[in-house]
Order: sequence, then structure tokens, then C-alpha cells
Amino acid sequence: MEYILIIISAVFVNNILLSQFLGVCPFLGVSSKVSTAAGMSGAVCFVMAVATLATWLIQNYVLVPLEIQFMQTITFILVIAALVQMVEIILKKISPSLYQALGIFLPLITTNCAVLGVAILVVSKEFTFGGDPHMLNLIESVVYAIASALGFGLAMVLFAGLREQMELNDIPKAFKGLPIALITAGILAMAFMGFSGLV
Repeated sequence: MEYILIIISAVFVNNILLSQFLGVCPFLGVSSKVSTAAGMSGAVCFVMAVATLATWLIQNYVLVPLEIQFMQTITFILVIAALVQMVEIILKKISPSLYQALGIFLPLITTNCAVLGVAILVVSKEFTFGGDPHMLNLIESVVYAIASALGFGLAMVLFAGLREQMELNDIPKAFKGLPIALITAGILAMAFMGFSGLV
């Protein structure tokens, strides 16, 4: 039951993109087509899950025992950068079309504050195992990261669908492009606020 609450909370109530406003750059930049948004979401989901796993292990087995927690941010950034390079190489081999479609935004996952934000949030939330506050639960941390990535993906795909639909509508000249996209993003964020109090 605890895992279900974590998933509902991360996907809907505290959506990393629409509630905590982390990862807005790819949200606005890669969301013009649903296919591109889904590809970006998949890449972010993979990087976020693996980065959380790696950073959790580094935090609990290297930084805390050596009492060098002040190195957390720079260490996490380096781990995320290495993972993004790995994803970039894999995508180039497996799906060159998706690699080309993502373009400059794929390397930008390295600096995507949603990935770094989730890694830091997992450490600061301190999911506990068996009620012992000193034993952080790796499974709950990874579930939170995957759920946050799914929330990110859901918001990206919904927004991309709305933007594709807006291309077919007659929008006043002053609102075309980014202005209507920002207004739509605000309305989507307000819609997700309806889930607050659910968990």
C-alpha cells in the first residue's frame, strides 16, 4: 500500500514538472510532437531511475561514511552526466531517428534539473525501511524516482498532445507559439492541482 501511495503522490499530487516546476526546459522545448515527447520521457525515465539508484548507493555507502555530504551535488551531477552519455550512445545505435529528433535536448538531460532534483529529493525524503530512520529504503527510493519520471512523462505527453491540437486551431497572432504554450501549461498545472489532498 505504501508503494501505491508513493506512486500516486509522485505522478499526480506532487508532479515533478507541474507542481514542483523541475524540468521545464524540455517541457517547453521537446513537446511540439507527441512522438518526440514520448521519446524524451522514456530517456528521462531511464536516466532518472538509474541515476537515483546510483546516487542513493553513492550517498549511503561513500558520502555519508566518509562524512563528505557537501560533495553531494557535484557527485550527483557527474553520475547523471555519465548516464546520459550512455543513453546517448545506446539511442544512436538502437534508434537513430529518435536520436535525431531529440537533437540538442538529449545532452540537456545532463543539466535537466528534474533528474538532479529527484536524486536529491530521494536523499532528503529519507524513505525508511521497517521504521528504522537510519536505514534508507532503496526500493522505495527507486519507486519514487520511477513514479516521478512517469509523472514527468505524463505531463510531457499530455502537453504535446495539447500543442499538436493547438496547431489545428485558429489562435490570435499575439498568442501564437510560446505565449499560448505557457498559458496551456498553466492551465494543465491547475488541472493537476485538483489531485492535491488525494494522498
